[in-house]
Amino acid sequence: MKDIKYLILDVDGTLTDGCVYMGENGELCKAFNIKDGYGIVHEAIPAGITPIIITGRTSNIVLNRCKELHISEIHQGVDKKLEKLKEIMEAKGESLRVCAYMGDDLNDMDCMQAIKEAGGLVGCPADSAQEVINFSNYVANKDGGRGCVREFIEWLIK
Repeated sequence: MKDIKYLILDVDGTLTDGCVYMGENGELCKAFNIKDGYGIVHEAIPAGITPIIITGRTSNIVLNRCKELHISEIHQGVDKKLEKLKEIMEAKGESLRVCAYMGDDLNDMDCMQAIKEAGGLVGCPADSAQEVINFSNYVANKDGGRGCVREFIEWLIK
């Protein structure tokens, strides 16, 4: 595949199934897939691909999961994902051409379009919004939170 150095990931609907589980006392839970975690830690990182999280929501759950997965660059509560992505890449002195992005919904499209136009790669879970599916270089066979991230990683590195 292309010379991908960074894997930019959305969280809800990509690393998770997109559901927010609420307990009776208002506590929130999110479900993450172990296979996605394995792909990040044991496939992407050893292949020289640095994972970066850009997500619209803010959650300590995400921070805890990222710590387990050795993801140190986490941007939460981001309304304008493309502005944040450009800021990150500018600080690294890198082009969007060396990025792969996986997202599932319309709020991911600006980043996906910019990366694809720059020559990078974009992917999405099987249950993504139709516009995202139609635009992606790679559409996973699995849904968000069900191993789609690992599937994308394996496609990227093979």
